[in-house]
Parts: sequence; C-alpha cells; structure tokens
Amino acid sequence: MRIALIGDAQSPHLLKWARALGSVVDVELWVASSRGFAPGFDGVVAPQRRLALGFDAVHAGGNVALLASLPRLGAWLRRIDADWLHAHYLTSHGTLAWLAQRLWLLRGRIVGSAWGSDILVAPQRSWAYRWLTRRVLRACTLTTSDSLHMAQRMRALGAGEVMTFAFGLEALPPQPGPKDAWLFFANRGLEPLYRPERVLALFAQVAGAHPDARLVVANDGSLVASLPAQARALGLTVGAIAAGQQVEFVGRLGPVEQAAWYDRARWYVSLPGSDSVAVSVLEAMAHGCIPLLSDLPANRELVHDGRSGLIVPDAGFEARALQPLFERAERVAQDNRAWVAQHGLFAPAVARFLDRLRELRRP
Repeated sequence: MRIALIGDAQSPHLLKWARALGSVVDVELWVASSRGFAPGFDGVVAPQRRLALGFDAVHAGGNVALLASLPRLGAWLRRIDADWLHAHYLTSHGTLAWLAQRLWLLRGRIVGSAWGSDILVAPQRSWAYRWLTRRVLRACTLTTSDSLHMAQRMRALGAGEVMTFAFGLEALPPQPGPKDAWLFFANRGLEPLYRPERVLALFAQVAGAHPDARLVVANDGSLVASLPAQARALGLTVGAIAAGQQVEFVGRLGPVEQAAWYDRARWYVSLPGSDSVAVSVLEAMAHGCIPLLSDLPANRELVHDGRSGLIVPDAGFEARALQPLFERAERVAQDNRAWVAQHGLFAPAVARFLDRLRELRRP
C-alpha cells in the first residue's frame, strides 16, 4: 500500500506520523513537504522518496502562495502513483492534495488529518476559508480527528467518515521520580492563541496563596519579549527558580530537557483560547503531572474536572481549588498515567487507521 504524506516535514508531528507509517511492512511511504525536512526524516524515508517544495510561509505571501508549488507536487504525485494522498492540515496541504487529484487525474484517494486550527479556527475567519474547508472535507474518503469535539465540527462542515483518536505518545515515559509539590510547568507556544498571559495571571493567584510556588515557562513565540514585564507587573519575580525567583523563562527545549521538567513538576498549565487534544497535555499526564486546562470541549474529553485535573474558568479562578487535587496528588498522577497508557498511545491508533485503509482499498 503506497501512501504519500503531504504536509510540513519540518514539524515533529509529521515526523511522528512518518515513523509510525514507515515502520509497517506492507506500507511504502513517500513524503512531500511544503518546506524542507527535519533531520529526523533521514532515517525514516529515503531521499528518493521525498519532495521538498521549499515554501517560506513568512516571506512568500501566505498560504495562497503555496499554490505556486502545485505543478511540482502534481507531477511528483502522478509519477509515484500512490494509493492514498494523506494530507495533514486541511486548509493548506489538504487543498494541495484535492487540486492535485483533480488536475492531474490521480487515482489515489485522499485522507485528511485535521490538526486543530484548520477546523476550529480557519473556517470562522471568512466565507472563503469555510467554503474551502467544506470542499476539502468532501473530497476525503476518510478523515482523522484527535477529539470528539473536532470530529463533530468536521461532520458539520461536510466530512464523511471520521476516525477519532488521540495524536498520542509513541511510548509511555518511565515512571517519574519525586515531584516538586508546588512547581508548575507550561510549554505551549508563546502566541496569542495559547494565552500565556493567562498562565501568568493564574500562577500569580497561586503564588499569593503558596509563596513557595514556582513556574517554569518553556517555548518561544511572538509574545516572548513582553511576558517577563507582564509577570513583574503581577508582582512576580523573574529569573532562575534555583536562585529563588518565582518565574523562569527557559525558551524552546529539546525532548530530554522537556521530559526532565515534566518529571519534576507537579502541575501542568495549558490555557489556550482554542484547542483540540494537545500532545503536550498527554505528555504531561504521562509524566504524572496534574493538568490545569482552559474550559474547552476537547479538554473536557481529557480531564474530569476536580478528579484528574482542573478545568479553569475564564473568570473566577481561586487558588484554593487546587487543594483537593494536591491532597490526592500521587493517586491522580498514577490514574493519569494509566489513562494515557490505555487511550493516548499512537501506535495502536495508527494500526486501526491502516486496517481501515486496507478495507477501503478492497474491491
């Protein structure tokens, strides 16, 4: 079964899909990337089975300019004659797959994997995005979603068959060691969508009740320069927590460094304004963190409010809400790891996905 992945191969998420699909005996994997390839692809997909379109989203004029790469992609897909065109992120790469299929008369059928904002945000921007999203979804033989909430939105936009499974972990991490009781960790992008200012505001309330509380903020983004001043305006000290400061900004972390903070932190904070099931939340739960999440439908699929974590309201959060979870912290951590082991691992989900593709190929 020949599958052509179409997406951004500089993303670790597409690399994870490539590792999962490329390890299956009866799958011949090809990958077309709108940009280039992360180094991890070198050991997964041979260079002769890869196409880099070299798109620069910052300087090329947005997703419309991505269409300029369509002739190269269409010719490449026509040559490899894949059974499935597996597009990741529907309003960009899904559009490329749909147009290539139509214009180059490809026999391969389209699988569309939604990533979150392509369904939850983009269709709300304009009628054009909404029309395009509907058209791409209707062109897909099968689509995948990582939350029931997003799957429902996809069906409302015209999707046919939707498989729902978490974009989960490749393996369960080792059991963490002792936790720092009042250490909080946040690592979503420092962008308006993820509302890092709300993370700081929540932590300021916690720090007011628990002076020994500390917050580590990882990742980077367009808001990175303004956040230290916002933290200070909330009365928080900024610097190395090892030196006694309350908030430390550690920048973008590698997997080993990030796992070390997950293992050390008791609490994990993620408060975006829109989201599907986030891999980082699954990672935190697998490392025994207690998640504090914004009140979104997909987050309520992950967390039983007050039992396995906390759903944080947009207004009215009080630090005392953490106390019942703190008192059961060890049990909550074990239950969260067990939930991820049962529901949040990627390999079993991909195996079910491939079984469905094999069924759909049969005459």
